[in-house]
Amino acid sequence: MTSPIHMKISEPSVPGPAPRRVALFNLGFRPFYLLAALFAAVGMLAWMAALEGVGWEGEMSPLAWHQHEMVFGFALAVMAGFLLTAGQVWTGVRMPHGWTLALIAAHWLAARVLLFTGPPLVAAAVDVAFPFVLAAVLGRAIIAAGSRRNYFAVALLCALGLANLGFYLEQVAVGGIVPGLSVQAALYLVMLMVVVIGGRVVPSFTASALPLAGVRVRNPVLDWSALGFTLLAFAGALAAAPAWFVAPAAAAAALLHAVRQWRWAPWATRHRPLLWILHVSHAWIPLGLALLALASLGWVAPDVPLHAFGAGAIGGMIMGMITRTALGHTGRPLQVGWPEIASYVLVHAAALARVAASLLPADAYAALVSAAGHLWALAFILYFVVYLPRLVLPRIDGKPG
Repeated sequence: MTSPIHMKISEPSVPGPAPRRVALFNLGFRPFYLLAALFAAVGMLAWMAALEGVGWEGEMSPLAWHQHEMVFGFALAVMAGFLLTAGQVWTGVRMPHGWTLALIAAHWLAARVLLFTGPPLVAAAVDVAFPFVLAAVLGRAIIAAGSRRNYFAVALLCALGLANLGFYLEQVAVGGIVPGLSVQAALYLVMLMVVVIGGRVVPSFTASALPLAGVRVRNPVLDWSALGFTLLAFAGALAAAPAWFVAPAAAAAALLHAVRQWRWAPWATRHRPLLWILHVSHAWIPLGLALLALASLGWVAPDVPLHAFGAGAIGGMIMGMITRTALGHTGRPLQVGWPEIASYVLVHAAALARVAASLLPADAYAALVSAAGHLWALAFILYFVVYLPRLVLPRIDGKPG
């Protein structure tokens, strides 16, 4: 049995500077990390403005737009950048670059603009097509290389495309589709990606950087059990299953993820920001699952686990990965300075504030939501400003990519 966390990852070294020229479309992470970071900040500030009563000109309600775009806009852009880069490592097949990559990025950007301006039918068609285009591009490389263990990424992108189609059917009130279910399903799909990829990279990076920490990377029974109970909990929540089903499944998944992470020596990473950001972000997975168990029992509001997953696990893991992979794939040392550390702290402060907003007395709600939104925006603005020149200019070691 193969563990879902085993993954070989190599990152480049740093010989010296390279000639200055534009390298924005050399590899997928470059345009998509920048677009995702900028959109995370601008989109959140737009949502904050809508909450404060500023006039809304979008084609759909501010809430529907916010929910949709945090998953199908922001998170999917990061997934595109990650997969179009990791796919080359997984398969050895050259991934889209140059004009081809520019067209894929333009597709994502066009969907964001059309979703706000309309016309609605064109916006829906362009937006729904994007994850399927991405799946086709990635799938071609994976199939050509016979990389069967990565088929899950193609399947997940197709599932996201179907969830996105469901969202637009909800907007035109097609019977039988529960409002909000498609975005929730998409959030859980992204969480499964975080569970699988996080389970590969967090212990792998930790063991590589801290060989004496005693990281225990592989335990197939534990890994598959954690994934299986997570699937059960998410499926039960989507199906509005009774608490006697959802609560035990979510609680068991939370415990298994916590035990699994403890085996990765998280405390040993406390002096390594590039590692502790991944561990802190992963810790939101068992916490979110525990909150999902409580929500199924009616003890906390239903949005509490969703924000724990979305802002804490997904947002934090994204911030950790887009700094680490951007450094590695631009030929820089795996070292971060105060801007990255500030971004790490800000994104988790935002997650804590947003979760607390739904747990504390109602009179604190508005202030905490506003704080969460602005902390989140600041975290990703910092990333964009610091990494813009790094992702536009070539690798400093002169290598391709």
